[in-house]
Amino acid sequence: MLCVGVWEWDEGIAAALAPRLAEGGHRLLSGRHPGELAVSPLDLLVISPGARGWAGAGAVKCTAVLLPGTAGPRARVLQAHCAVSYGTSPRDTLTLSSLEGGQICLALQRELVTLTGQVVEQQELVLPFPRDAAPLPFLATAGALLLLDLPLNP
Repeated sequence: MLCVGVWEWDEGIAAALAPRLAEGGHRLLSGRHPGELAVSPLDLLVISPGARGWAGAGAVKCTAVLLPGTAGPRARVLQAHCAVSYGTSPRDTLTLSSLEGGQICLALQRELVTLTGQVVEQQELVLPFPRDAAPLPFLATAGALLLLDLPLNP
């Protein structure tokens, strides 16, 4: 059983991950401030694009962190063994390649090692995209599923 923490400001990442994590027998913690996630070590910390309040982030211990590429410099305070970035920059590991109609294309810019030790090769992934979804939280949710070695489609 893995423990996943989601630090977000009501973007819906924890809600999207909750049923998928429950299916896999994993534990989910979520909060608006990193102090709420420092109660136990995390296998994965997912930081949303709208996360606020970096004071106290150094108290969160995690194996891996998935964070917006724009948060990179602030992430140095985190106690993580590895970091994976997502966003719109080509320097991010997981980016948006295209968004058209009801589909989104995610680009994995370099290979990724999951928390279970599997290697996911560089590739583009075409997924259904809900009309009411925001692209960056969707990208964070997909990145978390990739890192947890869970299927992207339910």
